[in-house]
This record gives sequence, C-alpha cells and structure tokens, in this order.
Amino acid sequence: MPVLVVRVNGATHSIPYEPGPSLRDILDVTEYRVRSACHGIGACGLCRVCVIAGEAGEATQNERLHLLPALLSQGVRLACQIRPKQDLHVEILNPAPPSNWKSPPDATLLQGAHKRGAGDRWLPSGVRHPGGLAVDLGTTNLCLSLFDLARGKWLADRWGRNPQHRYGADVVTRLAAASGSPDAAQEMSRLVIAAIGEALLDIATREGFDLRRVACVTLVGNSAMLALLSGRNAELLLRPENWTRPVDCLPRDTSGWVAEWGIDSAAEVDVLAPLAGFVGSDLLAGLVATRFIEGASPALFIDFGTNSEIALWSGKELWVTAAAGGPAFESSGIGCGMPAEAGAVFRVEAQADGGLNYLIIGDDRARGVCGSGLVDLIARLIEVGRLTPVGRFVNGATGFAFSTGGTDLTLSKNDVDLMQRAKAAIGVGIRVLCSRAGVSVKELRRVCVAGAFGRYLDIASAQSIGLLPMVPPEKVELAGNTALAGCCDVMLSSLAAGRLDHLRSIARLLNLAQQPGFEELFMENLYLQPLRED
Repeated sequence: MPVLVVRVNGATHSIPYEPGPSLRDILDVTEYRVRSACHGIGACGLCRVCVIAGEAGEATQNERLHLLPALLSQGVRLACQIRPKQDLHVEILNPAPPSNWKSPPDATLLQGAHKRGAGDRWLPSGVRHPGGLAVDLGTTNLCLSLFDLARGKWLADRWGRNPQHRYGADVVTRLAAASGSPDAAQEMSRLVIAAIGEALLDIATREGFDLRRVACVTLVGNSAMLALLSGRNAELLLRPENWTRPVDCLPRDTSGWVAEWGIDSAAEVDVLAPLAGFVGSDLLAGLVATRFIEGASPALFIDFGTNSEIALWSGKELWVTAAAGGPAFESSGIGCGMPAEAGAVFRVEAQADGGLNYLIIGDDRARGVCGSGLVDLIARLIEVGRLTPVGRFVNGATGFAFSTGGTDLTLSKNDVDLMQRAKAAIGVGIRVLCSRAGVSVKELRRVCVAGAFGRYLDIASAQSIGLLPMVPPEKVELAGNTALAGCCDVMLSSLAAGRLDHLRSIARLLNLAQQPGFEELFMENLYLQPLRED
C-alpha cells in the first residue's frame, strides 16, 4: 500500500492509503483536511498543497486557471486535482479549520452503492435541483449522506460523534436520564438537532452546496435514539413489556428542525418508525441495503453497535432480536478505546519474531484502539499464550501494555471483560435465532456484518473468539454502514420503501432475556473460543 507523507502546521505524518480517490478525498477522512469550498471540482482554488516528492501527474486546466506558472513550478497544486497512485510527500499550504465532522471511513462503500441513476420517488416542486439528506442516528455516531434527488447522484457524506454521549454511553442510561428529567430529555433532543445542523453547515461550506436545495430528510435509528430525538415515549422503552411491541417514537412537528437546519422551508422530514421497543428502523434499513431476504438462505445479519441488532432469514421466516452488547464494539468505556476513525488501531498482526504489528486508520499517530482492533488484540494474545480463554492474563498480570504510533496503551482486564460480555450477548442472539428457525449455525450460507465495527473486522480473529460463526470466510460480507445505505435507498426509491414495509410486516421478534436457558447460554458464550455449531 502506498504511503502519503503529509506536512502540516510544522509536523509530519505518514498515512497509508488506497489509490483511487483524489488527494483531497484521502485527506478528508483524516485529521488533516485541506480547505475547500467547491465539492472538489477545482473551482475554488483553496485546497493548495506543495508536492515535495513523488509523482502527482500533470497540472490540470483548472489548476492552471488558479495557479500562476511560478507557483506550479514550485510544486504548488490543488489537492482535488491530484489522484496519487504511489508514495507521495506533500505540505498542506491551506489547512481547513478544526471540525467535528469529516468524511466517514466507509464513504467509498456508500458511494459505490448509489450509482444506479435517478430514483423514482416524487420530486418536490418549487426547488431547483432538489437534494435529499439521509441520516443514520446511532448511539455513538451520526452519519449523513446528501444526494441530488433528480439524478440519484451522491454529493457528500459526513460522520461525527453523537453529542448525547455526555448523558451516558449506552441507551439505557440515556433513557433513564430523559425519563427522570424533562430538561435532560429536551437537551438530548436539542443536541442531536443541532449536530445535524452543524454537519449540514460543514457540507455547505466545503462542498459549495446551497442548503435551501434540501427538500427532504429521511432518518433512521435505533428505537431509543428516535425516542430521544422526538422527545416522545422514552420512558416506555424502559419497560420490558414494550420491548417487542411497536412504540411511537415519531415527532409531531419538525418545522423547527427545518428552520434550524436552514433547508427548504417546505422540506419533508421522514423519520422511519422503529420495528419495536428494542429494534429500530436502522435494522430494517440494513436489511433493505443488503437485499437480505433476496439472497442465499439461511442467512444471518448482525449490526454491531451499542445496541446490536440481529436478524435470521430461514428462507421462509424472518426472526429478529437485539443484544445488549454495550459500548465495547464502538470502544466506548474501553480504557484504551476510541471510535473507528483516524488514529485508531484497527488491526493487530502477528510477526514472525513473536511480536505484534499495529495498523492505524488514516494516521501514523495512535490515539487508541477501535472495536476491530480490540478483537484482533485479544485473539493475538490468546494465540501467544498471554491471555486465557476465560479472559485472564497469565502470570498474574493485570493487563497488556504496548506502544505504537508514538503512544503507550494498555489493554486491561476490565477491557477484556467488556468485550466478553458484548460478544456473549451476540452469541446468545445467534444461537437463539437459529434454534427458533430450526437452523444449525453450520448451515448458514450467508453472514452479513454491518456497522462501523464490522467495516474493519478481521473475520478469522472474530471467529476464533466466538464473535462470528465458523462459516467459510467467503460467506461473510463486511457491509459497512448498512443503516445509512438503506436509508439512502428508501429516500431515493419507492421500491426500496416497499421492501422496508414488507420486512416490517413479516419480522418475528424475540426478547432474548425471556428465552429459556438465557443465563446458561450467556455464561457459555463468555469464553473466548469458537462459537458452537449445533
């Protein structure tokens, strides 16, 4: 993989990258964004860099319009006009100001999924070149995609933290806070609405997009996040009798949201209703995006997250449940953890000398370990005998200290415990759904892994600790953010919206905690070993 060396603000960083995108787009997923205001078409001339070493290709016509011959001779170029293929060393001459929003790491997956041309949804009148915004409201992250509705063309993506995290890392803590305090409930709703507005402003500024063109917003999320956004019925989600029942989490009036976001005053906001108290519209959107019930069966779908949702398609029946994985998959609550973003250790590889090699997302500086890196690290420590299958460090050690990317990190016993509990909940969900559908784990012909956690997951590592079933690797699909991809589908296509309605009508819900033998299954799946196949 070629390496991009970036000098910015007096510091130098080395970033491995996949050839294909422009230099601007490569930098957009890192902490080193370059200033821009034209969607990367070379019209604004702001994204200036200086090529210090390496091949950047010939200057384009747009570059010659913005840059004097003297600057071009000095190596000054526009980042949006360079598509590097080999090692490249550049200095950012015009860095972008700090922002909470950036392009998501799996943006290329979303762009590739939406190159089918114009959608077939009704287009609003009175808006020239109307745009549509799809939003995935997750417990940890907010993800957005902007499209040209008439052409079905992708325009921009943004990703950022859900600001509600200050009220708790998990859904139950936030729901309890909202139920106990009207002020907290109102503030959590306000925070998300404001965050969506900030993301839109970032898009408008960097992509040169007029927000008044946004004529519709489609939003998916888990049930708790939708209830907290709308400010309705959060307390009902804390009652077990509502976990398998539909709960009204839809807002009564969104005109205030529209005004705050600065979009078309007549824009429609469509919040897709959750399936039940613990299964949201994000799962339904994911099943739409992966064409889940249209492929090989039996099939398993897992959307890893704080509230992990699982579906099993037997070929005749669709069984659905949710597992309280907690924040471990998104590395919240993990001492050395961080989200799957620039600076996160996402892969840990064994070396011939017995050491470990750590790979970092979009940077040479490590700031922590994301969920997939945590799975890898645990699997490697078991392989070398530093950690036992019951989750204990050998020789009385209380953790594993390591250094990478200029940072000292430690995996603690508590970190391992959190991952064990999270993966045990997933294991119970898989076993129970398979049992109800009359399918053995080894009979699965398709396994779809969704979520930011799944984007970077090493299949072999996940299988070795019992996080994924032991099926041939070619049957496992790392599908990325399927909730956002499915939300885009529904926004653009009435056929996709129809598929979502059909999935809603046939889904059969299970509450894991009410299943016989739940506690025994949970204890069995705490072990860091392959999942049983019966």
